[in-house]
Amino acid sequence: MATHTALVVDDEPDIRELLELTLGRMNIETRAAADLKEARGLLAGQHFDLCLTDMRLPDGNGLTLVEEIQQQFPDLPVAVITAHGSMDAAIHALKAGAFDFVSKPVDLQVLRNLVNSALKLADTEPQPDRRSRDTLLGDAPIMQRIRATIVKLARSQAPVFISGESGTGKELVARLIHAKGPRYDKPFVPVNCGAIPAELMESEFFGHKKGSFTGAGGDKEGLFQAAAGGTLFLDEVADLPLHMQVKLLRAIQEKAIRPVGAASEIPVDVRILSATHRDLPKLVAEGQFRQDLFYRIHVIELQVPSLRERHEDIPLLADHILEKLAEEMGIAVPHLTDPALARLQAYPFPGNVRELENILERAMTLCEGEHIEAADLHLRDNGKPVSATLTEQDAANLPDGIPLEDYLETIEKQAILDALEKAHHNKTQAAKLLGITFRALRYRLKKLGLE
Repeated sequence: MATHTALVVDDEPDIRELLELTLGRMNIETRAAADLKEARGLLAGQHFDLCLTDMRLPDGNGLTLVEEIQQQFPDLPVAVITAHGSMDAAIHALKAGAFDFVSKPVDLQVLRNLVNSALKLADTEPQPDRRSRDTLLGDAPIMQRIRATIVKLARSQAPVFISGESGTGKELVARLIHAKGPRYDKPFVPVNCGAIPAELMESEFFGHKKGSFTGAGGDKEGLFQAAAGGTLFLDEVADLPLHMQVKLLRAIQEKAIRPVGAASEIPVDVRILSATHRDLPKLVAEGQFRQDLFYRIHVIELQVPSLRERHEDIPLLADHILEKLAEEMGIAVPHLTDPALARLQAYPFPGNVRELENILERAMTLCEGEHIEAADLHLRDNGKPVSATLTEQDAANLPDGIPLEDYLETIEKQAILDALEKAHHNKTQAAKLLGITFRALRYRLKKLGLE
């Protein structure tokens, strides 16, 4: 017995028959309409779990039906059928609120994947415990809007471009969009596009066949296959070289990939989310990023606010971070004094939430007792943090090409090792030589792998 009902809207009898036959084999009852008028009549008189509509109809455009369903039946997922290669029409439909699209000639496996994802929305939506408030913290109005937008975006399969400064939590937002949508039980695969060597990119993204190049000792699946049925998150997508941008665009448009050395393409079912802290429209204008790929991944943009835009959330975030760090360190949760909290709220946080975490982690290792004073934060009056290990001479001698955090870690390790040697490996004495608490030394040893 059928458990779901779908509305099929297409003026071509052959297409209607193909769709009805395919859905029927999936145990889905169908109703068919040849034009907008007939579709509106069916929608008014019956409940549907899914709508499939052609873009070109005798009495109007399928886009009109998408917009009407969004207004009148916002919980009904609607997918559009587009002409082959008509990506502009597909993007317009996604922007208007379509769940997804499928191109003619209809690939039945792509269609089945789409239908299964759409029907999962009805099956998973009633679960009230899948909320984001406990993971995307903040009571500022802008954060309340972000959480509401995430819930809405999770219901779609449209590509989402997540913008924002470094350290704002773009990957966390991507994970929540995945977790609250119909793909929640499938893989979420994050990839830092700037961390893959250019010569290995095609193999990493699409996989390769045995013997396809020197060193290819066996078949290997790529990131698209690893994310099958789930979400592929392209972090720092602006760092993709131009040759890879072309291949990625084709994979997204055709919903298929060709592993290196393979004779034919294979279909893939993934949702694409992407992010970067760079100005992507500027890169497009400068010719460093393909405009067609930009429009394809930029169907919907979600901007994550900086910490400066929601400074009223700092006390809540600080408490959460301190609780998490205290649990990791196995100690009582320290508390910020009022002057310390005031200093944090006056600080501009160029590194956003990630920088807040680093500042509090350092303060926890340096503070005495269970209270963090303003001095423990090591923030200058000009708003710049004071480094606990980097002197002005060190800064002047900072080697080219070495990240500051790595350089600081190297200096810190050496200082601790020198102190331990002078103290004949007496940790209490070494801590005194370093001017930090025994607790702080123990934590640094663990964090730096020097236990």
